[in-house]
Amino acid sequence: MTIAESTESPEQTRRATLSVSNMNCASCVAHVERAAMAVMGVSDVRVNLALGRALVTFDPSRANVAEVAAAVTKSGYPAELNPVAGTPGASQQGSAGPSHDDNLLGWRNRAIVALAMWVPVELLHWFGHRLIPSHLAMTVTECLLATAAMVLCSGGFYRSAVRSLRSGLNNANMDVLIAMGFSVAFGYSLVARVGEWAGWWPGLGHVYFGEAAALIAIVSVGHYLETRARVSAGSAIRQLLDLTPATAWRMPPVPVEVTRPAGRLSLSVLQAPAVAGPVEPEEVSVAALAVGDRVLIRPGERVPIDGEVVEGASSVDESMLTGEPLPVMRRLGENVFGGTLNTDGRLVVRVTRTGEQTALAGIIQLVETAQASKPPVQRLADRIASIFVPVVLVIATVAGVGWALWGHYHGWEGARTWGTVAQVVCSVLIIACPCALGLAIPAALMVATGIGAKRGILIRDIAGLQRAEKVTAIVLDKTGTLTLGQPVLHAVRPVEGLMSETELLGLAASLEQFATHPLAQAIVRQALARNTGLRAVIDFSSTAGTGIRGEIDGRHIEVGGPRLLSELKVALPPGNTPGASRVFVVESVDGAARLLGHLELIDGIKPEAPVVVKQLLALGVRPIIATGDREEATAPVAEICGITEVHAGMSPGDKKALILRLAAGGERVGMVGDGINDAPALAQAQLGIAIGSGADVAKESGDIVLTGPTLLTLPATIQLSRDTMRIIRQNLFLAFAYNALAIPFAAFGIVPPIYAAIAMALSDVTVIGNALRLRWFDPGPLRLPERPAMRDGVGR
Repeated sequence: MTIAESTESPEQTRRATLSVSNMNCASCVAHVERAAMAVMGVSDVRVNLALGRALVTFDPSRANVAEVAAAVTKSGYPAELNPVAGTPGASQQGSAGPSHDDNLLGWRNRAIVALAMWVPVELLHWFGHRLIPSHLAMTVTECLLATAAMVLCSGGFYRSAVRSLRSGLNNANMDVLIAMGFSVAFGYSLVARVGEWAGWWPGLGHVYFGEAAALIAIVSVGHYLETRARVSAGSAIRQLLDLTPATAWRMPPVPVEVTRPAGRLSLSVLQAPAVAGPVEPEEVSVAALAVGDRVLIRPGERVPIDGEVVEGASSVDESMLTGEPLPVMRRLGENVFGGTLNTDGRLVVRVTRTGEQTALAGIIQLVETAQASKPPVQRLADRIASIFVPVVLVIATVAGVGWALWGHYHGWEGARTWGTVAQVVCSVLIIACPCALGLAIPAALMVATGIGAKRGILIRDIAGLQRAEKVTAIVLDKTGTLTLGQPVLHAVRPVEGLMSETELLGLAASLEQFATHPLAQAIVRQALARNTGLRAVIDFSSTAGTGIRGEIDGRHIEVGGPRLLSELKVALPPGNTPGASRVFVVESVDGAARLLGHLELIDGIKPEAPVVVKQLLALGVRPIIATGDREEATAPVAEICGITEVHAGMSPGDKKALILRLAAGGERVGMVGDGINDAPALAQAQLGIAIGSGADVAKESGDIVLTGPTLLTLPATIQLSRDTMRIIRQNLFLAFAYNALAIPFAAFGIVPPIYAAIAMALSDVTVIGNALRLRWFDPGPLRLPERPAMRDGVGR
């Protein structure tokens, strides 16, 4: 059951991330998912093999994280609650599973010991007659070295195999195949040599002590290389985690005095007395900071938490959060965010959010959630992986029986027949590799989501990343998307003889103070700047896409765009400023509406918008403008940006209907908006891309969020999707082709065991290595071009 299919409401569910050990293949993933889903109250489990993590959705009234972790651990895969991203200790875990450094070190040591046992065996095989004249002594030495390799280095494989088999053959993992391969090679050789020494079957041919030691060594080296590649693939998220410093300079609390003016209790802040000397900050752990603490951030230091500047001013590099390449100035009263870099000034910041509540932690948590989710293309790989190990065991059995019958039919001596059977069965068991199949998709997605997060592209839904590849049309909102979203009041034009400019501005601003649209905010800012008083409003109401209304001093006032005049059947006056957006003020008197005047606002085009449009067209994506503004204000923006298809005067419902019409015409439609009034269209589009700030990223709508205000990352998002899906298809082809070719070759005796081990190790490394190519993803320069020239009031 997926989250979308869950019958539980969001209020009844909770998510937790578990770190899971000992997962080596797609069969392990299926095993962990089944174990977790068996816990009453768990509605969804998403296991990521590349990360070594499981995202569990459960009903807290029926289950808890400890029960789920215990169930997974009991099934043979030790699990524990993963530290919350962005909090102290989380970066120690990384993105490659629990204690990834220890895991990597363990595989490295195991590989070194196994190689130390195998190399002497190989030397004895080729040059033993020169070093040890006695054939018996040489054989005993080979046997002892192979036994040492089995005892010292194969225990982990056997333990994992036994754990997976406890719950049935359908839960068998790759270690079952590897352990059986070791056992066949070593067991046959040991029995054969003992039988030869005992005189039971003299003249025995080749034995496989060397192959047994080689299998252990090569598989251990392969696991080391695979683990190292996983750690490398998860480096992008670990780099984000490491951005938050471990310590901070906490300022002493400001003295306060309790007073009782007019019989009420209040607090008045006192400055520290001059005789107290300079205020010395105290270095403390970031985990010890609480909301309200004041923190000193010196030049060159990273901001440890989210907070508000209470002293000083400085340029802050927020590129890790928004993708913006240039630092931004932060002054008194403005917000700064954890992980950003204070470049040149001294700041004192009051803590507003800590730990998992910070913007950086929110981004990392959403990225890890996306990494743990599965795209639709994963379903085929999961179905095959669920039956892979039993099928391989059947193939190995059939191949062994076939070669035994073949040898008997051709009159081979028993030693030759059973030696061939042992070699073939061992090769089939070792060469079959569900690891490559299980890592093909998660490895690519892990790299893609990490790289995207570093570039300001937050992938909230992996299925959305897959859909982005095939987008053929992008619907763009105008205000705040193509334009700066910071309109400036250009003119106030009352109807002659009705009222003054000041009175018209005051009426409009009194209503607009309750709205969040950039045009409304610009009107209110100008009214405050002109000291125009904001009046009391009663019976306030708002209609999306039309306007707002309320009663001011007994007058029924409505404020809105051209649609409002159309509904009220009021004639639209001619515009005075080409390209300006107009807000109309209407009064209802005795059931009739009359126009009091209008306000003209100008919003500049984002300097990168024309370049982004050209890049979209080069990618074969058709840009379309859909805006609630009037056509006269939208046409100049479209012309400068190079967009030929414009839909103006649209309500949120109209935008949704437009997307439905485009989809019905065969287009694969993406929608780019601010995630608020464009929410219906974002939800309806096959791909919703929200433009938002890094601070509010967790509240944004859409499958993908561009965390900075710039559009430069929009073409990069499409390109990243296409590159990722290409890598995924290549990985799936490599994984399927490997098994389709390797297993038959092994079954027909073409591939000896030692080459089977090498091929198995290389298949894992090849798939992860191919995914790592995404680390060099380069969508081109993400520079701000020159601003377009001023034209008809639009532009600079």
